[in-house]
Amino acid sequence: MPQHADAIGTPAITLELVTRETTSTRQLGFSFEAPQIARRIWPVSELIESVREHVEEQFGDVWVEGEISNYRPAPSGHLYFTLKDAEAQLPVVLFRRQALLLRFRPEDGLHVLVRGRASVYAQRGQLQLVAETMEPVGAGSLQLAFEQLKERLKAEGLFDAERKKKLPAFPRTVGIVTSPTGAVIRDFLNIVGRRHSGLNVLLFPASVQGEQAPAEVEAAIAELNRSGLVDVIVLARGGGSLEDLAAFNSERVARAIVASRLPVVSAIGHETDFTIADFVADLRAPTPSAAAELITEAQHRIAEHLDGQTSRLERATRFRLMQAHRQVDGLSIDKAEWRVTALLHRMNQRLDDGSFRAEAAVADHLQMRMRRVAVQEERLLRQDPRRGLSAARERLASHHVHLERAQERMLHKVNTELGFLRTRLHALSPLAVLERGYAIVQGPSGKLIRSTQQVHPGDVVATRVSDGTFKSRVEASVSGKSTKKRDHEQR
Repeated sequence: MPQHADAIGTPAITLELVTRETTSTRQLGFSFEAPQIARRIWPVSELIESVREHVEEQFGDVWVEGEISNYRPAPSGHLYFTLKDAEAQLPVVLFRRQALLLRFRPEDGLHVLVRGRASVYAQRGQLQLVAETMEPVGAGSLQLAFEQLKERLKAEGLFDAERKKKLPAFPRTVGIVTSPTGAVIRDFLNIVGRRHSGLNVLLFPASVQGEQAPAEVEAAIAELNRSGLVDVIVLARGGGSLEDLAAFNSERVARAIVASRLPVVSAIGHETDFTIADFVADLRAPTPSAAAELITEAQHRIAEHLDGQTSRLERATRFRLMQAHRQVDGLSIDKAEWRVTALLHRMNQRLDDGSFRAEAAVADHLQMRMRRVAVQEERLLRQDPRRGLSAARERLASHHVHLERAQERMLHKVNTELGFLRTRLHALSPLAVLERGYAIVQGPSGKLIRSTQQVHPGDVVATRVSDGTFKSRVEASVSGKSTKKRDHEQR
């Protein structure tokens, strides 16, 4: 663009104004360049990180309601699923530590309310919800967990009647797992003492409510099985809400009941309360007091039967005594005395017969025992270790003799072979050749002289014979070929 000079010769600056209507420029005597706006270029990771921080700051604690889909539990214990409604969906992750606190098992199609914080998963640039807790919408989490576990254990056949064990009719000792301070144990002991005073009760203290209760009840069942002190186990607890009975709705308690070698009676809550332990137990009692009555039922029936028979026997005895009095009153004293004497004689004779049979039985038993002892003594003598030890000593001595003979033969064979090899080695030894008058000649460097061409007049050589070595100086060397030719000419 042309520039105009001012009065002092300085070139003018041209200003170009560009409008939307035309691209022509207007010269105003000076010009300048329009400033350019600087661009900020974001790396992907920085942009995602900035968005994530903004999202977590704005939505750090939110409740989200939706339906679970694409539920995927990972081997690490983390839970992954999608929370969706009719118009959108949101990925959710529930890490293992929080997942262990759930009271129910998530599954596809379940309508839930999730609390957590919104975040962005940088590797996929994806919005997600990091859950802290979750609860079902509608039914409570405890009730849902109860129904889920009930259906799963039922499908495994743990509720089947064929699997359950029968209670012993006359147990000697009952092991009861309950709190030692509650009214349950007092009621149980009162009923047992009233109905069956001979029954022993072994209390295994355990928590029946709280987070530690399932582990303590499980350990109590296992320990009572190992102890061998009880014949039946009773799990007892008073009534309460679903939260109070949660320990007996846990899977670990249910599995412990199923694994028990001893029969287990569940006496949890009131008659209208049902727990998972009731379904897997070998017998369900409506209340702890009812459990005491069921365990002592057989003994109580027998006691009632004995009481009835005792009353009948007393009435029959009184009736017979009354008849006997009447008969005695109608008899003379001499006749009555004769009958009593005869009765005593018969009783004495029966006693003597019983004594003879008992003595004969004892004698036969002793003889049989003596014969068994003799047989065992004979077997023991046949298996006397001293006989076997003596035979082993004889075999050892025989093997020792055979081994010594074999060693002698082997040594003689080796000595013979060594002598033969020594003879061959001596025959092949260069020393033997020297003893026959030959010699070994070595040059100044110690190299063997095999040809006259290897030495020259004046060389000092070492000659080794059978009894030593001597040095000599070469005066002249004559090859074998020249000697042969000279001998031929002389002939």
